[in-house]
Amino acid sequence: MECKDTVFEVQHVTKLYGLNKPEASHMMSNGSTKKEVQKKTGVSVALWDINMKIPRGQIFVIIGLSGSGKSTLVRCFNQLNKPTYGHILFEGKDLADLSKKELLTFRREKISMVFQSFGLMSHRDVLGNVAYGLEVKGIPKAHREEKAMEVISMVGLNGWERQSCASLSGGMRQRVGIARALANDPDVLLMDEPFSALDPLVRQDMQFELLQIQRKLKKTVIFITHDIDEAFKLGDMVAIMKDGKLIQTDTPEQMSAHPADEYVEAFINNADKSKVLSVHNIMITPKALIKEDDGVDHAIRVMKKNELSTVYVVDTSLQLAGILTIADAIEAKKNSLSIRSVIHKDVPTVDTDALVGDIMGLAAETAYPIAAVGKDGQLKGIVTKAKVLSSLA
Repeated sequence: MECKDTVFEVQHVTKLYGLNKPEASHMMSNGSTKKEVQKKTGVSVALWDINMKIPRGQIFVIIGLSGSGKSTLVRCFNQLNKPTYGHILFEGKDLADLSKKELLTFRREKISMVFQSFGLMSHRDVLGNVAYGLEVKGIPKAHREEKAMEVISMVGLNGWERQSCASLSGGMRQRVGIARALANDPDVLLMDEPFSALDPLVRQDMQFELLQIQRKLKKTVIFITHDIDEAFKLGDMVAIMKDGKLIQTDTPEQMSAHPADEYVEAFINNADKSKVLSVHNIMITPKALIKEDDGVDHAIRVMKKNELSTVYVVDTSLQLAGILTIADAIEAKKNSLSIRSVIHKDVPTVDTDALVGDIMGLAAETAYPIAAVGKDGQLKGIVTKAKVLSSLA
């Protein structure tokens, strides 16, 4: 990944708490566990030798259980935590090299944080909370309130701008938190388990809102969670951490298909795979194809040879033309008809990038396997009911 496409690069970042850091580092380098190091040296290993790149304009999710180091890591991105060893680079520049003034500018203009606890000021109304960052930057009142109203509208809080934050529901308060972070127009949003305190229905709404906002604004979002379903729903890329170490970084689809170890596999087994796997992962290559210009006798031979009762028909460019049944082929032979005249053109199709969860209803209702087609309309594979069901096992 080129530097221009990378917002943050984490290079061998380690964070240790305690006095005897050299011995702790030596033990970790020799394969000791976090618990063993803590017991012998009294040093807590929050992060150990983390390496990752955060792509620009994507949602990058860091997931792990309590104590995995995910929150410690996210606070390294705005330098609330300073690594014991290693480097955090923002657009190629080491954050450790920033002066106090440069670091303040970086925190005000380049990065914003959304907290789990909302972090709102109770003495200010919604507008006052959202505009606060702009006020600190010295933006004139009329301009900052105009900008604040834009993001208030974006998060669906029109009409609530003069309400006290204390009168808002949890979901609405979190919308205020997101609006406040967006008002400064940062390059990066840090979100530390922002939806974990919300009830499930509100949480789903907020996840959808975040996806909508991110796709519109193309902000880089670094999102912390302990929920694998949330990670796979939101993340363009997902990083799994355990005991201060990075275990695997990949797309949700690739991570689900190729877990790095048993720990990752166990994590993924708790996820709803229908929301992760795409048609591309479960489609199979058709046993046989025929072309529109083929003769009926040839089509019947192909189906008999492959023990098929239906066969997909394509044109010379391999674009899907329809499906031919053995009954229709025999009828066409009796009446001297062409394949074109008897194929079923109204056949179910899905994009190869579609999620399995989105085609389950179609798979249950259709009488034929589903044709998986690419963006160009070419037949790429077929999806059977059996493959849909087995993918969820």
